[in-house]
Amino acid sequence: MDLNLLNSEIQEFIKKNIGASISKLALQKNPFPKVEWISILNQIEAKTKSKEKLPTWFSTKNIIYSAKISIEQTSSEKTALYKSTIVSGASLIDLTGGFGVDDYYFSKKIKAVAHCEINPDLSNLVKHNFEQLDAKNITCYSGDSLATLTSLNKKWDWIYIDPSRRNDAKGKVFMLKDCLPNVPENIDFYFKNSDSILIKTAPLLDITAGLLELKNVTNIHIIALENEVKELLWELHQEYEGPITIKTVNIVKNKTETFEFELNEESELPHFSLPQKYLYEPNSAIMKSGGFDEVSTFFTINKLHKFSHLYTSEGLIAFPGRIFEIVNAIPYNKTEMKIHLEDKQANITTRNFPDKAESIRKKWKIKDGGNLYCFFTTDENNQKIVLICSKIK
Repeated sequence: MDLNLLNSEIQEFIKKNIGASISKLALQKNPFPKVEWISILNQIEAKTKSKEKLPTWFSTKNIIYSAKISIEQTSSEKTALYKSTIVSGASLIDLTGGFGVDDYYFSKKIKAVAHCEINPDLSNLVKHNFEQLDAKNITCYSGDSLATLTSLNKKWDWIYIDPSRRNDAKGKVFMLKDCLPNVPENIDFYFKNSDSILIKTAPLLDITAGLLELKNVTNIHIIALENEVKELLWELHQEYEGPITIKTVNIVKNKTETFEFELNEESELPHFSLPQKYLYEPNSAIMKSGGFDEVSTFFTINKLHKFSHLYTSEGLIAFPGRIFEIVNAIPYNKTEMKIHLEDKQANITTRNFPDKAESIRKKWKIKDGGNLYCFFTTDENNQKIVLICSKIK
């Protein structure tokens, strides 16, 4: 960590160049020869990435940023805030501290937070930033987190872990055992130090695969931001052996969409029907959860087909996802396509349909965009259909 970066002139230069082309700036002569040009460029690039993702850091004076990859991999403030609603108590230890965004929000709920980071430079940088953010109840520990957990020798209310995938695991099926730290291997040791564990994983991890590697799972939180799944949170409590609840959360600009259900719970079979007046497409968090039958029974709406994961109803309901009014429902054939969609402009989505959107667009000369939304799918009678819709939400 180079404290010379906090020079007022350098900070002003960084501020003025937010959003500038780094490749173009790199060709310029360094106006501050006492500091490496690459370090200044990194601050500009990382701070630019933080503007939307980490607005508190962006707007706080004298923040020093780590390498841009750390900013890319860290939690956003919005997802970190959600995580803080899960935990409670007096103490939490984060075994994979990173840039410290999660810990900053944990510190608003927990009396004492420990930030463990194996990289000493990053640990010092984060400690400096916490001081700028006035987060006085976070203690930073540099070194191997297992060694830190052992040396501190105390019972924590929570352990938080965000394991990173090992480089040699590229191309393999994403498993927790392929990450650092190896959570399945160390889970018993973790439970000796806390009764409650929260694990963050990438959405690439299959839920079924994760459950095979973990035990005592109570809740799985699927977190999406603006309809893009960002992370899975696995909530573990020692000796728990009850039903597992899937909680889907889609954080959008003006609200948060939530839906939850019990995994493997015997629920009512969904109802099926041909397209009615309204069409519903679940948000990405629900799509990741696999709770498609539960959506139908909970909202009392009909599925179009077992594998289409689109829903319909005669009356309009509030729904965690996109909502459309069906203007026309046509069979997918040459005659109907020529009449209704050939050479037109439309947004195309395929669900349980043999052709991909791009090939459909090319075949029928359909331009992208506009106010028309077309769903190419399969109905309950296994007929290929096209639903021509206008968007409500």
